[in-house]
Amino acid sequence: MGEVFRARDTKLNRDVAIKVLPSAFARDAERVARFRREAQVLASLNHPNIAAIHGLEESEGVVALALELVEGEDLAERLTRGAIPVDEAVAIAKQIAEGLEAAHEKGIVHRDLKPANLKLTRDGTVKILDFGLAKAYGGEAEAAAGGGLSQSPTMSRQMTEAGVIFGTAAYMSPEQTRGATVDKRADIWAFGVVLFEMLTGKRLFTGETVSDTLAAVLRQEIDWKALPASTPPGLRRLLERCLDREPKRRLRDIGEARIALEQTLGTPEIVRVSSGVRALPWVIALSATIAALALWSPWQPAAQPAPVMRLSAELGSGTSLATNYGPSAILSPDGRLLAFVAGQGADERPLLHVRRLEQLDAAPLAGTQGARDPFFSRDGEWIAFFTDGKLKKVSVSGGAAVTLCDAADDRGGSWAEDGTIFFTPSGRPGVGLSRVSSAGGTPQILTTPDPASQEVSHRWPQALPGGKAVLYTAGSVSGNYEDASLVVHTLEGDTRKVLHRGGYHGRYLPSGHLVFIHEGTLFAAAFDPDRLELRDQPVPVLAGVTANTGNGGAQFTFSRDGTLAYQQGETLATPIQWMDREGMLQTLPAAPGVYSNIRFSPDGRWLALDILEGKNRDVWVYEWGGDTLSRLTFDPGDDYFPVWTPDGQRIAFSSTRDQATRNLYWQQADGTGEAERLTKSKNPQYPTSWHPSGKFLAFQETNPQTSVDILILPLTGDEASGWKPGKPTVFLNNPFGEFAAAFSPDGRWLAYSSNESGRFEVYVRPFPGPGGIRQVSTAGGRLPTWSRSRRDLLYVVEDGGIMVAAYTVEGDLFRAEKPRVWSPGFAPVRGADRTYDLHPDGERVAVLKASGDEARRDHVTLIQNFFDELRRIAPAGRR
Repeated sequence: MGEVFRARDTKLNRDVAIKVLPSAFARDAERVARFRREAQVLASLNHPNIAAIHGLEESEGVVALALELVEGEDLAERLTRGAIPVDEAVAIAKQIAEGLEAAHEKGIVHRDLKPANLKLTRDGTVKILDFGLAKAYGGEAEAAAGGGLSQSPTMSRQMTEAGVIFGTAAYMSPEQTRGATVDKRADIWAFGVVLFEMLTGKRLFTGETVSDTLAAVLRQEIDWKALPASTPPGLRRLLERCLDREPKRRLRDIGEARIALEQTLGTPEIVRVSSGVRALPWVIALSATIAALALWSPWQPAAQPAPVMRLSAELGSGTSLATNYGPSAILSPDGRLLAFVAGQGADERPLLHVRRLEQLDAAPLAGTQGARDPFFSRDGEWIAFFTDGKLKKVSVSGGAAVTLCDAADDRGGSWAEDGTIFFTPSGRPGVGLSRVSSAGGTPQILTTPDPASQEVSHRWPQALPGGKAVLYTAGSVSGNYEDASLVVHTLEGDTRKVLHRGGYHGRYLPSGHLVFIHEGTLFAAAFDPDRLELRDQPVPVLAGVTANTGNGGAQFTFSRDGTLAYQQGETLATPIQWMDREGMLQTLPAAPGVYSNIRFSPDGRWLALDILEGKNRDVWVYEWGGDTLSRLTFDPGDDYFPVWTPDGQRIAFSSTRDQATRNLYWQQADGTGEAERLTKSKNPQYPTSWHPSGKFLAFQETNPQTSVDILILPLTGDEASGWKPGKPTVFLNNPFGEFAAAFSPDGRWLAYSSNESGRFEVYVRPFPGPGGIRQVSTAGGRLPTWSRSRRDLLYVVEDGGIMVAAYTVEGDLFRAEKPRVWSPGFAPVRGADRTYDLHPDGERVAVLKASGDEARRDHVTLIQNFFDELRRIAPAGRR
């Protein structure tokens, strides 16, 4: 926009930059007046990362700006030498964000952010040039009309010719290219494009003509694989938020980007090691040499804590950590071994692998197919794990895996010093901790959730040192462990003490701290293991730890030498995606959230689901075609497990409203009227399926005597005369757990999952009975779902994949064919209650899958000397 000259301000004795504006601009009095007003606003900006406007001069038809003269090269010149290292790029981006934030707070938008408008001074300061001048030059009216230089400030006639590589067009936001009115989110898009270019050394959007470039901005898929392997997951997620083409889903405030970048800069240096921890022996040797010199050197006034070092252990090409409930990767007690559960293909069951940290390759352990939630023995010679409804152990040196006992659907375990293993055998409501000898045997129940305290589960145990007590997580809301309690159970007196409320996956560390997860952050507090009490208030120590509020699991582990291993990420939020039979995916417009229990309406236009926001779950209804999400329930209690009536007029759900145990309610699907209670029971209840007649509702009930049972609620009447719920009857109860009962489309059959065989399988029984039972699944299964368009029964297997079994009916005989994979190469996220539902057309499913999950599972982050850092952040004080 005009020519720039270096000049000398003789009045103030300083060098300035003079920008002479085009003569066509200077001859338009209205535009000059508008520009003058805008320049006055811009002159109010006073920030070290924004090049200042000193004055506006007008003389003999010439209009010029006196600007701060910024020495140094611009970012475009720097990028001609290639990509910028991650730490340097983050430092530059942070300063850009700080300058944008200061301007946005005054309502000023740049509109032309690009490398050529970013100067890098010799002292490392970043200066944003031409801030807001695009708006001043073109004006709001022109911007809103979609024309003029405000929409493409640096375009010229020559730039429309073929063969030219363009500048501004490549950094314009999608809404700018469409001629829509823009706001600060256009700057956020451009900021993301610039940051991407800094990290990759390549322009994100290119084309031979302006039209080609703008078309790329609108439609080109972003190649996230182009980012360097050393890009921290948090930085990748920031880019994804900035580069969302839908402004409503884009990062809303550049200040959030600034905070994320500060967190990235504030972490210890990341050492990336390709295909393994190849550099680790050098790091260890160097650290040992430095430590020895520190001890010997007489000039050292006092011993200093060892530096905190962060390393990234890559798992190898094509290897991905399995999505376990608890940690997928664990450290041995001495910190020399890394054991992890991983696979190398969608159809391959994951295996336990073991690798010495000083070595490059990992060795798979035979006989550990389907392993999950592993944990070491105290001497580090054995690894216990769960698979196929069993608790097993295997030697770290290999050999046959040994079955110890049944464990239908675990939630973690811990190996005590005396050889006792404490574990949670099932995640179903009402199950507490059990214990068994590491030599095998019959488990004994150790704890039982307290109904009076609204507890539903005890899970993720840890045997404390000395063998006197066990630490565990006690949840009071199924599917939400953010506000769970950390409880310690003494083995001698058989007593319990609540240590802290508001967190999950608690662990005692040899540093003398209790750590736990809350909102994706690792918190720590000094802990007295003798008195079994906290010595101080918990404080945050590490953000971005992958965790799951739905099951209370978290992806971190530690060794006695002070090393912490974890997966970088966030508390899992999930987008809603379509998946067809070929495995093609399409993300629905709804922003990712803590969703679960998705259900299609009978006409397929709507999805009912429950959403966790803050401390409560509520039922919402999503019209996926119009991208509208409407909240159905507003009670302060928890409302979840929505199930549509066959006519689509009402939705049944489970609720804790009225300060009652989770019982059944229903409400009009359009939100009118009040919720009506259907059942009254002291036992928790969850609806699962409506009979096609609308006269029966199948639900599951947790019974202390008979585990989880299937019951049927009859209803009489109609919409005109009013519905009247009858007395529930038991359809199936026994010492095992029966879940997710589902009526067939013709109402003759009821499918469900049960752990009566030692692991969950899918079965079918005639309704209302009597009749024989038919097993459908052959290698585990849960969440059965009937197709309404063909004779198919779908279900989810242990690793989360979807299977389908075709079936036939001959008279009163139900026959299921051999199950097959419904769609290749994809698995819904585990941990939520119901992660998928089949559309009435029978050709696609809606699924919940963790956002960015694959990117987080190809490596493990190690932090050495973490205990020293804990002692600094959370010293052993007293309340």
